[in-house]
Amino acid sequence: MCLILFAYKVHPAYPLIVAANRDEFYERPSSPVEFWGGARQILAGRDLKEGGTWLGINREGKFAAITNYRDPAVFKSGAPSRGKLVKNYLRGSSGAASYSEKISRQADLYNGFNLICADGTDLYFYSNRGEHQKLPAGIYGLSNRLLDSPWPKVVRGKKALSAAMSEKGADLETALFALLADRKIAPDNKLPSTGIGLEWERLLSAIFIESPGYGTRSSTVLLIGKNGWAKLVEKVFDGKPEPWVESRFSFRLDRGK
Repeated sequence: MCLILFAYKVHPAYPLIVAANRDEFYERPSSPVEFWGGARQILAGRDLKEGGTWLGINREGKFAAITNYRDPAVFKSGAPSRGKLVKNYLRGSSGAASYSEKISRQADLYNGFNLICADGTDLYFYSNRGEHQKLPAGIYGLSNRLLDSPWPKVVRGKKALSAAMSEKGADLETALFALLADRKIAPDNKLPSTGIGLEWERLLSAIFIESPGYGTRSSTVLLIGKNGWAKLVEKVFDGKPEPWVESRFSFRLDRGK
């Protein structure tokens, strides 16, 4: 997952709104969002190579999503899959605060990551590159640096998400998918320098990424309502100009477990 935009306790009907794009090599196998079996029933896509996921929610209303922290100079081959951090949170009984504290004690095992965890009461951000915080109400953007790092796609995405907060119902969903479809490349003087070369920095500066072998594999919108219902919509692209799979789920959260 390479861009997560989220509004927390900003919209009058939805305490948590998430609009996210997952970017990955097309050759890496994955499956579209579905309910996984088990006591807590995770709703998420699945990385078929390592068994984890990049974003998901369970029927109790616990939500988690992860991005890689881009720093190729210190990449560790053989490190554990970061996608399992999301899966383990959604399967477990820990709340957001205790889980983020727990993984902070194991952080050196992993390559760089940023993790968002919500439990219906609190929302936490944790990065093994130096940040751990309980988040207040606000609009946030996360790509492959730290939370709200002012990369062009993050700045542009947060502005579009803020504008979408005036919408309701189907118009809100439409606005969120529209912002996730933004293919604008940032000018060179606005690009970060993360050690991957100018050509890749240009390519990855778009909110929606397109290239022959790598790009935006899926776009996801998640709405968690004050009425106790959650709605998740995923559009899978996998290198195609239009989504070839669209999945929709709406269900009542079980906060009593």
